Amino acid sequence: MVIFVIILLVIWALLAIVGFAIKGLLWLAIIGLVLFIATLLIGVLRRAARRRS
Repeated sequence: MVIFVIILLVIWALLAIVGFAIKGLLWLAIIGLVLFIATLLIGVLRRAARRRS
């Protein structure tokens, strides 16, 4: 599960970089950043919930 989250984070970061590199794709950068933050939060919350159990 951790590897899957890391892979998703890398993909979202690459999308954000491509979006910022190509000015016409700024929307791609915004989506990449939003997905990066969402994936990071979900990963942290699931890991914290697993530790409590």
